[in-house]
Amino acid sequence: MPYINLKTTKKVSHEKSESLKTAFGKAIECFPGKTEAWLMVGIEDGAKLWFKGDASKDSAIVDVDLLGSVSKDGSSAMTKEMCNILSEELGISPDRIYIKYTGFADWGWNGNNF
Repeated sequence: MPYINLKTTKKVSHEKSESLKTAFGKAIECFPGKTEAWLMVGIEDGAKLWFKGDASKDSAIVDVDLLGSVSKDGSSAMTKEMCNILSEELGISPDRIYIKYTGFADWGWNGNNF
């Protein structure tokens, strides 16, 4: 039950969104037992973001939500992957990217909780 939400200053085309979705689907495997099979991805482009008070360069923030706990090894590997993806796909410098991880004990789907 992972969810990845990207918010970025960049405009993202439909084709680029598909490419990001695919890359995120592979990156989520940094967490044992997580796959694209249950992954939901959100992409919010054209956001107004100021990083260190500066909006002159492109920036991004990524929320990664997981059912269960977030392991240090998984989040470290995922941070590296996400920075690489956003740098390669959108040209955003890794020093302009924040990634936030949240684990949840309860996750709802289809009228019930897991």
